[in-house]
Amino acid sequence: MDTIAKIRNRARVKLKTIVLPEYDDRRVVEAARIIEKEGIAKVLLLTKDKIDPKEKDRYIDEFYQMFKTKDFGIDAVKRLFEGTLYYAAMMTREGKVDGLVAGASHTTPDMARACIRCLGVDEHITIVSSCFIMVVPNCPYGEEGTFIFADCGIIPDPNSRQLACIALSAAELVTKTLDFSPRVGLLSYSTKGSAKGKSIEKITGALELLKEMAPDLAVDGELQVDAAIVPEVANIKCPGSPIGGKANILIFPNLEAGNISYKLVQRLGNARAVGPLLLGLNKPASDLSRGCSVEDVVDCVAVTAIRAQ
Repeated sequence: MDTIAKIRNRARVKLKTIVLPEYDDRRVVEAARIIEKEGIAKVLLLTKDKIDPKEKDRYIDEFYQMFKTKDFGIDAVKRLFEGTLYYAAMMTREGKVDGLVAGASHTTPDMARACIRCLGVDEHITIVSSCFIMVVPNCPYGEEGTFIFADCGIIPDPNSRQLACIALSAAELVTKTLDFSPRVGLLSYSTKGSAKGKSIEKITGALELLKEMAPDLAVDGELQVDAAIVPEVANIKCPGSPIGGKANILIFPNLEAGNISYKLVQRLGNARAVGPLLLGLNKPASDLSRGCSVEDVVDCVAVTAIRAQ
């Protein structure tokens, strides 16, 4: 059974309710129909007639009270709640639904801000980032062609601590949603000192922090991507590496590298890209790409539902 089928089946084990606020996007509407038909999750397609005016007023007041010290005037808050996104995020915060999936018609900054403000940041992780579950057909690398790519959507130029937190949250996602053990490769243009530079110092710093934060986690860096995922190359470039060229989580040094890489693999390798899945929040949420397909929406809902179980 392939990774996508496993994800959908796992979501069915304990049905969770996921809110979809983009009720006017045809892809989201069709995805909601498929999800309900296949019993993957319970979905709340949040059309405007489903918004309770009294609840909306209460959410506006709660949001205002949370952020009034940060120069959020009441009129600015009311403008945020003119659409359905912030209402959906507050529903998720309150536990009326189990998770949130949006982004088909919202930008990543808009989605990320709504989630950070309403759901809050996990004190254990301390930062919000994102990842994709990449499923590459006919691929012997990673976990039989399955990888996690991070961060591909949130932090432009992470420092050592942020890289370590991105890696830790990605590893926790794997443990929660997929049935294999995480093996993390911190990627670079250098392998184990083959080149010098500030970027490399950042990555080696992240490795040291990760060893302190999660001493049992299989992780290595800095690694060129072939040394991270090809055992034969790893034996030459970094013999004795704890991941042995079998990384299934790839941590990119910056947002440009991550975003470019996932789209190249998706388009040229005909890979499935599930995400972006937002990491480091108090509640599960996924930020769809605005170029997403119906199947992408279905898969994001399935993963979000598993994370809520």
